[in-house]
Amino acid sequence: MEYLDLDLNLTDKDRAIRQSAHEFAKEVMRPIAKQLDEMKPEEAIAPGSPYWDFLKQAYELGYHKFGLPEQYSGMNTSLLQTMLIVEELAWGSAGLAVALGVAGMPAQLAALAPNDDLVKNIIVPFCECRDGSMRGCWGITEPDHGSDTLMPGYPSFRDPKIEANCRARLDGNEWVINGQKSSWVSCGTVSTHCLLYCQIDSSMGHAGSGIFIVPADRPGVSKGKPLNKLGQRDENQGEIFFDEVRIPKSYQICGPEAYEAFLEGTLAGTMCMMGIIGTAIGRAAYEESLAYAKKRVQGGRTLIDYTHVKMTLFNMLRRVEASRYLTRNAFIYNQTVAPPALEYSQMSKIQGTETAFKNTHEAIQIFGGNGLAKEFLIEKLFRDARATLIEDGSNQIIAIAGGHTLAETYPRRK
Repeated sequence: MEYLDLDLNLTDKDRAIRQSAHEFAKEVMRPIAKQLDEMKPEEAIAPGSPYWDFLKQAYELGYHKFGLPEQYSGMNTSLLQTMLIVEELAWGSAGLAVALGVAGMPAQLAALAPNDDLVKNIIVPFCECRDGSMRGCWGITEPDHGSDTLMPGYPSFRDPKIEANCRARLDGNEWVINGQKSSWVSCGTVSTHCLLYCQIDSSMGHAGSGIFIVPADRPGVSKGKPLNKLGQRDENQGEIFFDEVRIPKSYQICGPEAYEAFLEGTLAGTMCMMGIIGTAIGRAAYEESLAYAKKRVQGGRTLIDYTHVKMTLFNMLRRVEASRYLTRNAFIYNQTVAPPALEYSQMSKIQGTETAFKNTHEAIQIFGGNGLAKEFLIEKLFRDARATLIEDGSNQIIAIAGGHTLAETYPRRK
């Protein structure tokens, strides 16, 4: 590997798992990500696109089901092993790593509150899928609501005047869903199942929501065009529309009585995932810069011989190590302790994504004009990093929510 891991407790199995993920990221993900980045959004998901080759190979290796229980044929990785795998995959491609992560979200949430229907129709078939034909998405963001849907416990979260764009009502033994999720739904236009977070009781504001699994082939489900965007172009995103869509009552994971707790649990995981993805982008930027600085000659010397370049590279690696440490520990803690200390996952998301952006920015300075050329990986890394500052909640809003938690609950002691 190109970096030193300070965790002396890594086992031989941990290292082997990490190395396998790194090889897949290097040999499969990076080349395919480059191809997809240069395609139009419609071309990237068309039949014959390398996107489908990536999914098939990833599913064959079981990377779609890490963290799912072994009893359902899940990968059953430890929490640390999950972090090791995600970092390596995101080093290969942040966008494809996100796509793979959301593919498993319906099954992962269903496994937290399983019933016979969910086990039979969602969890087991997903774990047994080997060709990428069963794919999830996370439907939470709406045309009128983005980061505000990710603030459980914040005063506005229970404001009844804030109306949702997507709602569900119970009709006998079925839920009926109407409304829309926004164009920022990751894998929205290629998913076969949507993990849907939508409002049930409007008198409770966002807190009056529930979590459902909605098969995309249900009558009334339709999708918009894939989003044309700046960064993470290798990750499909797009709108989903619901018009009197009916699903079995058993496809509900939770209702308003438990929604904030389930959302906190979701965010405790997803924000750490964004943190480690940002760490991986920052690491890739550091590695690319170090290699370039050792061979690029300017003013009669290689760049690495200049004091300010050495200082810049040192600070790039310092940020990566700090992000990795915080993110791993926040993830392991919050997946072990209930209720989670969500503010630490929020910190890890901000720390990791700001590391990504700062490192890719400084990498372009080291590369000079070459850093702006699509010939070099750093140009794509910079665009991908910029997306992470908004992805899964803008960093400013997350910090506001985390600051509210500090004001309300600290000192927090266990």
